Amino acid sequence: MSAEAFLGVEHSLTGRRWIGPSDAQTRLAETIAQRCDLPAPVSQTLARLGVPAEEAESFLAPALRDLLPNPSNLKDMDAASSRVLQAVASKEKIAIFADYDVDGGSSAALLLTWLRHWGLTATLYVPDRIDEGYGPNAPAMAELAKSHDLIICVDCGTLSHDALAAATGADVIVLDHHLSGETLPSALAVVNPNRQDEDGTLGHLCAAAVVFLLLVALNRDLRADGKTGPDLLAMLDLVALATVADVAPLIGVNRAFVRQGLKVMARRERLGLRVLSDIARIDTVPAAYHLGYILGPRINAGGRIGAADLGARLLSTDDPSEAAQIAERLDTLNTERREIEAAVRDEAIAQAEARGLDSALAWAAGDGWHPGVVGIFAARLKEASNRPSVVIGFDGDVGKGSARSISGIDLGAQIQRLATEGLIEKGGGHKMAAGLSLSRAQLEPAMARLTELMAKQGADKMGPSDLKLDGVLMSGAATVDLVEALDGAGPFGAGAAAPRFVFPSQKIRFTKPVGDGHLKLSFGDMGSTSLEAIAFNVLPGALGDALQNHDGQPFHLAGRIEVNTWGGRQSVQLRLEDAAPAD
Repeated sequence: MSAEAFLGVEHSLTGRRWIGPSDAQTRLAETIAQRCDLPAPVSQTLARLGVPAEEAESFLAPALRDLLPNPSNLKDMDAASSRVLQAVASKEKIAIFADYDVDGGSSAALLLTWLRHWGLTATLYVPDRIDEGYGPNAPAMAELAKSHDLIICVDCGTLSHDALAAATGADVIVLDHHLSGETLPSALAVVNPNRQDEDGTLGHLCAAAVVFLLLVALNRDLRADGKTGPDLLAMLDLVALATVADVAPLIGVNRAFVRQGLKVMARRERLGLRVLSDIARIDTVPAAYHLGYILGPRINAGGRIGAADLGARLLSTDDPSEAAQIAERLDTLNTERREIEAAVRDEAIAQAEARGLDSALAWAAGDGWHPGVVGIFAARLKEASNRPSVVIGFDGDVGKGSARSISGIDLGAQIQRLATEGLIEKGGGHKMAAGLSLSRAQLEPAMARLTELMAKQGADKMGPSDLKLDGVLMSGAATVDLVEALDGAGPFGAGAAAPRFVFPSQKIRFTKPVGDGHLKLSFGDMGSTSLEAIAFNVLPGALGDALQNHDGQPFHLAGRIEVNTWGGRQSVQLRLEDAAPAD
């Protein structure tokens, strides 16, 4: 039997059931608060994240040195390190073959920066999303092998058997995190925590984190020879960026990577990120939100609809002129990407709705849908349906698609299974995201089979997404100090949702529509304290309309509290996500 709805809200204004802390979480929160002298909201957040009371203090101050795994625990890592050091010592010609997304660009930039320290300028190769598709291809690898001694594939390569075999005369190293098949491609080293012969303890790492571990191994081996490598801590901004943008779960060492990387980014030492941040008008200390929703999409825009290598070049350049030109170009491409997205979004969602969003899989396909933005559509469709989702764009008979999953459903393995069964041309990825290619004739059979596989995992039993809440909060307790204390339990993102609280029985004191469908409001309880709130994309709609036409009725208001800086003054505002009438 499901737990009792929090504050009795079975059906909120957005149609969700509210779920509060379990009895066990409440007891743990009380223990944490007593043992560590922490505010109740912080203790409630830690309890929801499953942090034991005895580990709460160390969790709030994670030390990278304590969480960083031994790189040599990953299979083939020592062989990869030895081969790269040989190439450096002999001044060999090195090529880096990178994926075209943020993770691939960050991974390439890490290697380019590290090699530059030793006076080596590696060749960067990023395949064109439309002409070449994802990952290594035989013609490109064969051509690179003619003029390079070593090719390092980052964020790709684990499934590229034929392409890697074409690199005759060059050694190949793969640094990846995507799911592997039963056999590995022919390469000198395949370093991947998601190889089938790995134990999976580091399966949450993105590719940039795997590359960073290689750099740790390289610096370690150099120290043994009395040499000093580059400052790796200064490169954590790239690891943080990739971890958040690739939606890797913020647990274990990933959490430390992002926390430390944000501190590095705040120093504004990386030229490309500094210029892009200025163009994007980021005027506050960077947070995980900026990585995932402001910087990440702009860097991704090059791989989606522009020159595929723009992201990696921006992240690795030390030329101010080049940085300015690339950042401006990426910002422009991101605007174009949004326009392309708007033209297709409604059609894709309408098509999936017509098939029924209560199925185990939501999917849509259309002619001329740009392959660079189908992943964005898949994510939007997933959010709208709370189902694993696939969106495919066709150019003639060739379809290229992206898939996004929901918590508890492994989509990547099943996409890979379709390829093994011959139902699609190729496909693969990880649990939460995957890509695929197929012909028009394969479309219906492949989607039917994938629906069947999703149903076996229970995807068709998922109801509307519940809203999980950490507890109640009174308006007088929502202070800047509390927000900063809550931030200490972060960063928040995939695998570590931001804390959400309910302000119960609040009076709406003021509302004002702003922007395109947003609503600003102020509210308070029976006392004198008043808080500001912002609700995005709620007009028109049940939530926005009810708050605007409140007629004095009190509401339970749910969302995340954050610090709003305006004119040099800091105040707390609620990012309102849901509400329910207070009976």
